[in-house]
Amino acid sequence: MTRDPVLFRVDGTRTQGWEALARCLVLAAAMQRRRRPCRFVSQLEPTVLAGQIKRGDNDWIPAAGPVGSPEDLEQMTRLIQQHQPAAVVVDVPQCGPEYLAELVALGPMVLCLDDAGHRFPCQLVVHPLLGRTPADFDVCPGTQVLTGRRYALIRPGIRRVRLVRGQEPPLPLRIVVGLGDDPQGLTTRMVKILLSMSALSRIDILGRAVHPDYPQWQALAEEHKGRVSVATETAEQAKRISRCHLALSEANAWSLELACVGVPMLLLVQDEAYWRNAEVLDEEGAATLLGWHEGVTEKTLKMAVENLLEDQAERRLMARAGRALLDGRGPDRLITAMEIMVQPHLRPQSQRRAA
Repeated sequence: MTRDPVLFRVDGTRTQGWEALARCLVLAAAMQRRRRPCRFVSQLEPTVLAGQIKRGDNDWIPAAGPVGSPEDLEQMTRLIQQHQPAAVVVDVPQCGPEYLAELVALGPMVLCLDDAGHRFPCQLVVHPLLGRTPADFDVCPGTQVLTGRRYALIRPGIRRVRLVRGQEPPLPLRIVVGLGDDPQGLTTRMVKILLSMSALSRIDILGRAVHPDYPQWQALAEEHKGRVSVATETAEQAKRISRCHLALSEANAWSLELACVGVPMLLLVQDEAYWRNAEVLDEEGAATLLGWHEGVTEKTLKMAVENLLEDQAERRLMARAGRALLDGRGPDRLITAMEIMVQPHLRPQSQRRAA
């Protein structure tokens, strides 16, 4: 790593979820291909998540306090002055315009991954989901806004599955259940419903090992050995995705990954922030939106799964629509945009170093 580093201010906790941390890790992997070292300033729960950060040759610095607190701002000021980063990436919903303005005033380019309603004083705003346009964001003069399918953050390990999913996998029928952070704990219930359907030979759970329900998933896999499995690592998840015939997912980043590789999907929504993303996937024909999680009954889920299993032509059309919608090159496009934006900020830093 021979270039100026990039600082990430992102948290991964049970209350806030781990979605933001996961997409920042995708960004960090793309940045390292440009020889930029990455340092994460984060509150982690559990702290074993630090191993995932360091596994990608990134550094982890425990955050001194919640985002926007005096302790946090003092720490970020000290780190920016110490490391002289080329950019600071902020992916915390609680951050406000005052906090972003303070970071911008310190010199580096500030990139914000956010969906908040406030005005953005930073140089680059990224919305990596579908359904929003640059006109939906209130920004300061000179701020660039990147949104839509061209900037969806797809993991490279998942994108490679596109090569083997040109055609539908052979029988027997398999389904993957991936609800991301799953704040309502629906995965166990959904898997038990699917187990009652004899047409499904295999049910694979795509989850995170830090999720509180992970022991329940393991117990289900042990009880129904040979029919239920749990995959938490990207390589394992890619194998399950390459063999499945359909998926049950929330409309989060994982739904974009499934659409990118051509997996027909049934979507339910647990977070209002993902509602528009689910509507776009449904409108484009890449998925079927079942609705808000509270309204998805056992009868509704079984009927939707049965209809999709019986209609191979519909699955084929959904797979083609998803692959046409997303090409999986969002991280590279985003890093290219960041490299272009960061150039004007390099001269003041070099002048400060010379002084």
